[in-house]
Amino acid sequence: MAFDNVFRGARVLVTGHTGFKGSWLCEWLLKLGAEVHGMALAPDTKPALFDELGLSQRVHHHVGDLRDAQWTRQTLQHIAAPFVFHLAAQPLVRLSYLDPLGTMASNVMGTLHLLEALRQSGQTCTLVVVSTDKCYRNLEHGQPYGEEDQLGGHDPYSASKAAMELVLDSYRRSFFATQRPLRVAAASARAGNVIGGGDWAQDRLLPDAIRALRSGMAIEVRNPASTRPWQHVLEPLSARPLARPVARCQCKAGSA
Repeated sequence: MAFDNVFRGARVLVTGHTGFKGSWLCEWLLKLGAEVHGMALAPDTKPALFDELGLSQRVHHHVGDLRDAQWTRQTLQHIAAPFVFHLAAQPLVRLSYLDPLGTMASNVMGTLHLLEALRQSGQTCTLVVVSTDKCYRNLEHGQPYGEEDQLGGHDPYSASKAAMELVLDSYRRSFFATQRPLRVAAASARAGNVIGGGDWAQDRLLPDAIRALRSGMAIEVRNPASTRPWQHVLEPLSARPLARPVARCQCKAGSA
């Protein structure tokens, strides 16, 4: 099994553990024998995969908001996990147009509060910040983006993720990489559009398609001229290269 014995018996913190990806990651870590702690708001969909899996009874469930710097610092220091996966975010493009300030606060300031808490804590850990391919400037050239490509974002969600990447790079270069011995090993992981069981979010293409089918309505495909890649949720969570070409769909990435 992938990662066998790496996490067995280890304390692992997952921020955003009540979300779609976070719930899948918690379930996987539990099967790998980890002691899982989570920091997040309560689930924001009904039903929610977090509830369906009964994770509130199987992980150490810390409910709060990473936009609260004091709560973030105190909770992180209490957990003191050697592995930290940061998934907490406002993940929807269309919602970012309705609430740009909230999106920036969650994605940029929430990440900043976590990084600053780690800087002040003195603890040693491996940090993985889960990001998105929407952090890149969208050139609509139909080719995969690489880490050397320009960051950007014409919508508030994409801009918030690009800003989050810059914040992480700043802390890595200014604080974490300068520590001897290295105390915080930090990296970001940029996923494409993710599909999988247990996603009930609004304004994502496949959940919306299922809701439309169940209600007898026509399926709406927003921005049908755009082409975006798709991944099963376990592919980005495993951080493994895909063994097959990425499936592509003529639809808007942010709507899925």
